Amino acid sequence: MKTILIAGGTGLIGGRLQTMLKEKGYAVRLLTRTPVADDQYGWDPGLSRIDERALLGVDAVINLAGAGIADGRWTPARKKLLIDSRVQSAKLLRDAFQRTKILPATYLSASAIGYYGNSGERRMFETDPPVDQSFMVKCCAEWEEGAAEVAALGIRTVLFRIGVVLAKEGGALAEFVKPLRLGMGAYFADGKAWYSWIHRDDLCRMFIWALENTQLEGVYNAVAPEPARNKDLVKATAKAMNQPALIVPAPAFALRVALGEMSAVVLNSNLIADDKIRATGFLFHFPDLQSALEDIFKD
Repeated sequence: MKTILIAGGTGLIGGRLQTMLKEKGYAVRLLTRTPVADDQYGWDPGLSRIDERALLGVDAVINLAGAGIADGRWTPARKKLLIDSRVQSAKLLRDAFQRTKILPATYLSASAIGYYGNSGERRMFETDPPVDQSFMVKCCAEWEEGAAEVAALGIRTVLFRIGVVLAKEGGALAEFVKPLRLGMGAYFADGKAWYSWIHRDDLCRMFIWALENTQLEGVYNAVAPEPARNKDLVKATAKAMNQPALIVPAPAFALRVALGEMSAVVLNSNLIADDKIRATGFLFHFPDLQSALEDIFKD
């Protein structure tokens, strides 16, 4: 039985990934600030503290740690936290690998398609540089530098630039659902921004695929094959919910006033290519929006 250590394992992605790993026979450990079980180990990236026993006998480390991008207005302090929570977690793990001489065979890290900036109608591939120098570009670049420093130790490293994760329990979809349940839905600006999304289960399966297929290395876009425009995503969500709703625009200027710089999260357009991960043989269970949303709302 292989042992997987997950940092940031209690969030929207990590919680589901834990379950799917255990169903496949893996032993799973968690790094958490508040360990309460035998398979949980303490750490605090901000204070450079980690219980090194967590690394003993570990075959792979999956780092999903990082403060929520859309959990609060992007004040200077919040922006510093968003970057530090990602950079410090990778640094703490890298330093622990060096100090203990315990090197896992594999290190998997999250990143985000925010790396590319507001790329509009242009289809972006892993080799494409960012189109601007906005905050999310800076955040993702520093996030990825942390993973590169782990790779420099000789550990096989795979980094996923994750799109909009679709799950009923949280994330962007949960925010769309709230007004829809009241018969209202909102798209942003003209609704034409591309949202490169992925069903949460396909994302977790992608992490497992990277664990089990050692030819994978480097950066991969974690997005489904068929991106959707913002307005179409809202309409498709209402349809999958069997919820009649009035779909109206939320003006860009109002979003910028309400959210400040963080409005980029909903206004940016990202048409992101999935060709590289599919070329490895990975098969999506939910390649199109209709099948993904039908699965999510089937209960």
